[in-house]
Amino acid sequence: MKRRRLVRVPASSANLGPGFDVFAAALALHVELEVVESGRFGVDTKLDIARDRRNLCVRGFARLHPPDRFLFRIRSDVPLSGGLGSSAAAYTAGVLAASHMFELQEDLLGHVAELEGHPDNAAAALLGGFVIATGSDVARFEPPDGLEAVVVVPRSAVRTVVARKALPDKVPMADAVANVGRAALLTLGLTTGDFSLIGRGLEDRLHQPYREHLFPRSMALLRRARELGAIGATISGAGPTVLFWTQADATGAVVGRLRKEADGWADVRRAPFEPQGADVREL
Repeated sequence: MKRRRLVRVPASSANLGPGFDVFAAALALHVELEVVESGRFGVDTKLDIARDRRNLCVRGFARLHPPDRFLFRIRSDVPLSGGLGSSAAAYTAGVLAASHMFELQEDLLGHVAELEGHPDNAAAALLGGFVIATGSDVARFEPPDGLEAVVVVPRSAVRTVVARKALPDKVPMADAVANVGRAALLTLGLTTGDFSLIGRGLEDRLHQPYREHLFPRSMALLRRARELGAIGATISGAGPTVLFWTQADATGAVVGRLRKEADGWADVRRAPFEPQGADVREL
């Protein structure tokens, strides 16, 4: 009997303001991977991605098992660039499909984090909700009730490697201390559901200011988050996507205002925080 698995993995937003390379959240946009033991290798997708062994889902699968006799069908509503964890989701889908298909007892987070290069997006994709990841040590907690998210995705991408190079080797002590404090406020706000603390905890001094020249429109919009009705905003991952944090009863109005502001240069989408992590089932 031919083996067949369907994997569904959420997008993710990393850094979350002060939590550079540590904080991340799963978002309700998804990559779906169907793996079928077809007897031959193939990649079936309408996405503008590699259709050979360079494909990230295939590379994730190949981490645990040769992909030669398998067909990979890939669907996704996650933007492929912009900082929404599409690569982490793809790697996660492949690794999880192979692990489940062959009943392997593996460190899935370790595999995905090594493929991805860091654990934050990987942990959010696997576990869902909010995560704090420091190496292999990960803490997860549920999104608070009534907290929602909207993403503004610019049509001009910024490569992650370029965004990384914009960061300094050293930062002022005062900025580092400020980020520690803001990260504590954000964590406390998320775990207690205090939206005021969440808003106060979103400020960052370590990565967003140094990247502003790469996406000035994104940063200008971010600074107007409260004016536009949001709790606050953060650059998603390496950018240029902006994640707007909203209260449920204000989300619709925020979306309307953002669509006017982003007209002609970016797309606006609701992307609720996703409590459900990666899921796999046998077909």
